[in-house]
Amino acid sequence: MYIKSNILIRNKRATFDYEIADRFSAGIQLYGTEIKSIRDGKASLVDTFCTFHNNELWVKNMHIATYFFGTYNNHDVRRDRKLLLTKRELSKLSKATKETGYTIVPTKLFINEKGLAKIEIGLAKGKKNYDKRQSLREKEDKRIMDRAMKGS
Repeated sequence: MYIKSNILIRNKRATFDYEIADRFSAGIQLYGTEIKSIRDGKASLVDTFCTFHNNELWVKNMHIATYFFGTYNNHDVRRDRKLLLTKRELSKLSKATKETGYTIVPTKLFINEKGLAKIEIGLAKGKKNYDKRQSLREKEDKRIMDRAMKGS
């Protein structure tokens, strides 16, 4: 029996600052107290990024709050965590980041239907200031259209 989870932690800055070209879902190597904090919804993806080290992908600067009922063996809040991807996905991401100026940013942290913590990462290219203004304009136009549709 699988439990439907409503834990979904988003990185809203990522979609504003970057143009996401491709998305991947990766597992995360966690300690026991970390998964309990994530299930409580006490995690943040603000200012997180991914880097390669020894052909392994690591997420850096991800904040997972200490578990309230944890004892002396509670985890470090901002430790580096290894991402679990297939070799094919790792090689594709590695090539893209080395050649074309792409970067890897986490976009979502969620609990899947099996109860495992997953992180969605995006192969992204930075937006220019005029692109950011354009996306703000589109967002405002969509909000106005939705308001007009509800009013009529």
